[in-house]
Amino acid sequence: MARINYAGLIVIMILALVFPACVKEEAPPIEEVKPAEEEIIPPPPLEEVEEPQLEEVKEEPVVLDDVFFDFDKFDIKDAYRDILTGNAEQILGKEDIIIVIEGYCDERGTDEYNLSLGEKRARAVFDFYVAYGVDAKKLTLISYGEEKPFDSGHNEEAWASNRRAHMVIK
Repeated sequence: MARINYAGLIVIMILALVFPACVKEEAPPIEEVKPAEEEIIPPPPLEEVEEPQLEEVKEEPVVLDDVFFDFDKFDIKDAYRDILTGNAEQILGKEDIIIVIEGYCDERGTDEYNLSLGEKRARAVFDFYVAYGVDAKKLTLISYGEEKPFDSGHNEEAWASNRRAHMVIK
């Protein structure tokens, strides 16, 4: 006959009494929660705080002056070096601008000659700016020769005002 282990049997019975069989019980249905019918009181208004006023920094406009040339010349006269230096200082202070240097001539001479001379005048100003420290990527040049005269007269005074390099900000 088989021997029964009474101690083990007693342990099993105690466990059965303490821990009833795992029976899956259904969870009670979730009741819908209704909001309380209390009056919602808004928070008191915040005190108005005056925001500090930032001082507006007004950026000075860039104004580039023209330079003028002698008849049949493209070298920069000493009298215009200060003007070009002032122009270059303004260009150096601006990161996001492009300058177009336009070269012009008076009406005397052939179209081809005047286009070439206008380009040499614009190139002289371009080279001055680059030597001063202006990034060449910020500069471009074009020659209009005798096209687009500043003064449409046909005398020495008109011709002198048409022999120039003009700077346009893009």
